[in-house]
Amino acid sequence: MPSNAADKHAAPPAPEPLRVPVADSHTHLDMQSGSVEDALAKAASVGVTTVVQVGCDVRGSRWAAETAAAHDAVHATVALHPNEAPRIVHGDPDGWSRQGAREAGGTAALDEALAEIDRLAALPHVKGVGETGLDHFRTGPEGVQAQEASFRAHIEIAKRHGKALVIHDREAHDDVLRILKEEGAPERTVFHCYSGDAEMARVCARAGYYMSFAGNVTFKNAQNLRDAVAAAPLELLLVETDAPFLTPAPYRGRPNAPYLIPITVRAMAEVRGIDEDTLAAALGSNTARAFSYPR
Repeated sequence: MPSNAADKHAAPPAPEPLRVPVADSHTHLDMQSGSVEDALAKAASVGVTTVVQVGCDVRGSRWAAETAAAHDAVHATVALHPNEAPRIVHGDPDGWSRQGAREAGGTAALDEALAEIDRLAALPHVKGVGETGLDHFRTGPEGVQAQEASFRAHIEIAKRHGKALVIHDREAHDDVLRILKEEGAPERTVFHCYSGDAEMARVCARAGYYMSFAGNVTFKNAQNLRDAVAAAPLELLLVETDAPFLTPAPYRGRPNAPYLIPITVRAMAEVRGIDEDTLAAALGSNTARAFSYPR
């Protein structure tokens, strides 16, 4: 790899194409540079033929739904991110969320935002409700109530519309699993950017939850994720970029995009001791099943 500082911000080179097409089960095209058309073409050129565009707030969820309606290769999910709910209720006067200041809107504002997510979730090209869940890393104790209320509302919306539930779980494993059990999880539930260990993977497997792995499975300090890849049933595995975040090694820190999925697929295949074609075939069918779209 080139060593000068400018290259740290350059897009990594395209990997060798996959022979069996897969889907990027979780990406944020609205946060990536370049056009949607270019991103989809570049992804398709390496065998990533489908992407799931994920909403994190009302505006982003509307964009996800519109983009999915305009592109056959894109499916949408809609939601208020776990950190968005406390921002709506309590405001963000000092910019803790790193998304700019915002005035408090109270529970009425949260109810209004959830009503719009509910409306979007009914659209046929919206295949999931998420990313929702809990984030104990960025939101402090004062935001827990708003997060939990939002999470429970999203679970209800997903079940009522028959859509997949996409979970954001950051340093909140026990509470996420508890709330899913209390509310009753939707038929199809996906742990996006799975961050637990092998034991949690076995808990998720018993519940039938899908586990989606991102580029951080390639990081040196992520043995817990590789152990989870090995422990999870093949039929419950998904792969994602979470782009523009979590670029796989050896390009960590550079911009991520759906075309880099093959790097993560190959890392996962190596962990499981199977060939990449077998894994790619499973990942492709699993993602279509999880989000209920034609293979």
